[in-house]
Amino acid sequence: MNTDKEKSLYYLEELSDYKVANSDKDVRGWEVKDKDGRVVGKVDNLLVNKNTERVVYLDLEVDTSIIEKNHKPFSKRAKDGVHEFLNEEGENHIILPIGLAHLNLESKLVFTKSIDYKTFAETKRKKKRTPVYRDYEIVILDSYNRDGHMEDYPEDDSLYDRDEYRANH
Repeated sequence: MNTDKEKSLYYLEELSDYKVANSDKDVRGWEVKDKDGRVVGKVDNLLVNKNTERVVYLDLEVDTSIIEKNHKPFSKRAKDGVHEFLNEEGENHIILPIGLAHLNLESKLVFTKSIDYKTFAETKRKKKRTPVYRDYEIVILDSYNRDGHMEDYPEDDSLYDRDEYRANH
């Protein structure tokens, strides 16, 4: 069961005493593209780890074309080959680890060099502003990593120290 004690990720807007540092880019509202340049959505919010005081995920509102594809989300198969979950009506958000996000400042665009459209379409979605707990993080990381998409993803906490993604407290 998820409890507030287990919660370490917060939407930036939930933290009244946090804001994007003046020297950093606030990417909310920016379009997001996959590794092939296809639009997958836009950044709706930023998820902050209060322990590290860093933005660790971008919360993306996915493009309707992803929802219309009606892909079943990737998951490890449960017993008897049945998927463990399906996306439900109203689930139109996914998270993108900050370590996989790259910025084009001139175009005000977020893109990934490793994740393709199909992977985004098959990733488990959530409803807007749903709390993000570790179990959802694991599902997302498994989905993004299934074809080696996260080869460049840092295994240590160095991704939290990327200068362009600091949250000031």
